[in-house]
Order: sequence, then structure tokens, then C-alpha cells
Amino acid sequence: MKPTLLVLAAGMGSRYGGLKQIDPMGPNGETVLDYSVYDAIRAGFGKVVFIIREDFAEAFREGIGARFADRIEVDYVFQRIDDLPEGFSVPDGRGKPWGTAHAVRAARHAVNGHFAVINADDFYGRDAYQRAAVFFDSLPEGATGAMAMVGYPLENTLSDHGHVNRGVCRIDEGGFLSNVEEYLDIEREADGVVRGNALDGKRHIVPEGTLVSMNFWAFGPAFFKQLEEGFTRFLHESGGQLKSECYIPTVVDQLIHSGHAQCKVLRTTSQWFGVTYPADKPFVVESIRKLIVAGAYPEKLV
Repeated sequence: MKPTLLVLAAGMGSRYGGLKQIDPMGPNGETVLDYSVYDAIRAGFGKVVFIIREDFAEAFREGIGARFADRIEVDYVFQRIDDLPEGFSVPDGRGKPWGTAHAVRAARHAVNGHFAVINADDFYGRDAYQRAAVFFDSLPEGATGAMAMVGYPLENTLSDHGHVNRGVCRIDEGGFLSNVEEYLDIEREADGVVRGNALDGKRHIVPEGTLVSMNFWAFGPAFFKQLEEGFTRFLHESGGQLKSECYIPTVVDQLIHSGHAQCKVLRTTSQWFGVTYPADKPFVVESIRKLIVAGAYPEKLV
């Protein structure tokens, strides 16, 4: 069975100021997400599932999904704030869903077999999808609990126009992830040093060569059961907080430290870039143009 690409596309892009997932970046109106689906198709993925919000479902289907409907199986699921495990309810005053782990959980009935997870607004590059596909192909039959992460050096993922969030990683000698922690508000400060806020609430220096997660993950189907357990635990501990979120890196980190999983790190040679802020767009447009000139992508993608 070919793997599925699971796309986290439910966010409106609060820092960007609009629905950046369908903002044209390529020379013929292509979006960043168009390039992601294109790369996944040529890497051998057989299905794409978009996790979206119901209020922009029609615009998303027409602007993105319809472009590839004749080339890959396309499905949609909604991230609903009230889609919670039995026994839990949305606390009064909460207005947003519960983060990336909650978003992946929304696709539990739409994915069979191995799957990769990406952000809709990040350009990961062809090599990243190929490495994920090779990882899936290398697994022995029945390896439903295998997982991997595509890693990028931090300095290649910063924005010149504001702070970013990243999963900061430590890797053991065997090439497996030993620790991943979500850092918030990472940016280069006035003294030239890169710092970010760890989950302990303190601001720490983050060396530029640090390998970080850009939310490109490769999972087996067993991850949904592990995710349900981790998300339920999160709700018990933090569900009453109105702005608490459960992140994929946090769930993976808990699985690693409990001895229930190993996560292979796939180092990619791909160039990463994203559109976190409106001022990032010219750089993304120019980067795509250079890749087209270099022959990495056709002039007209879809």
C-alpha cells in the first residue's frame, strides 16, 4: 500500500494575516502546497488527506484539492474543537482547537497504513519526500509502529521578519531521536544570538547548527493509538487551560522516553522555506524561481 500524505492545513495563518495555504507563490499561480503534493506524488505517495476547517472547506477544495484530484486520491477531514476523547468537553471560554497532535488525530478514520505529516505552508523540497518514501519502503512487513522525522539545521529555517516555533532535537549515536522539545518564539536577537522559549517557560540560547523538526514526520498506523493515549493524558493534565496545545513533538518525545518508540532521524539536503509572515513571500517566490531555473520543477506545475 502506498503511503498517505497528511497535510496540516486548518490554521488561518494568524501571523501571516490571511489564508496563506492558497496564496500564489509560483510563476503560474502555484501555492507552496502545490509543490508539496507534486513532490509527494513523484516520491510514490498514493493519497493526500487535507486537515482543514469547515469554514474554508469550499475555497480550499477549489483552490488546492481540485488541482490534483486526477493524479492522486484526495480526501478531507475537519479539525473540530469538540472532537475529543470520550469523557472530555470543551471548557468555557476556549476558542481554538488543541494543536498539531489534535489535528493529526482528526484524520484517524481517513488514513490506513503508513503516512507522513507536513505543514501546509512549509516548502520541504523533493529530497525530504524521497527520504520519507525510502524509509517506508525499507520497513519489514508488519512494522506498524515505526516512525521517523525529517530534520533541518536551525539556521536554514529562521525568518528575517519575526519569531518562529521549532521542535529542537537531540540525536543519539545510532541516528535516532533522543529528545525533541517544542521551542516557541525563536529568533535572532539584537546581539546576533538565536534564542527561544522552552516549555519550562524560560528563554534559552539555541545554537544555529541545532537540528530541528519542521513537522515533517513519518508514522506507522500504530501511531494513532499512541496519539490517543498521549492526547488523553494531555487533556487530564492541561485540558482546562484555555490556550494549552498538544504538539506532535511532545507526544513523540514522551513515547521515546517511555521506551515505547524509536524515531529515526532522516537528514535532508532539501532547502526549506516558509511563509510565516507577509514579508517572507518575496523570498519564497524567488527561491521557487531559482529551483525552476535549476530544473528541479517545471515552469507550470499543474
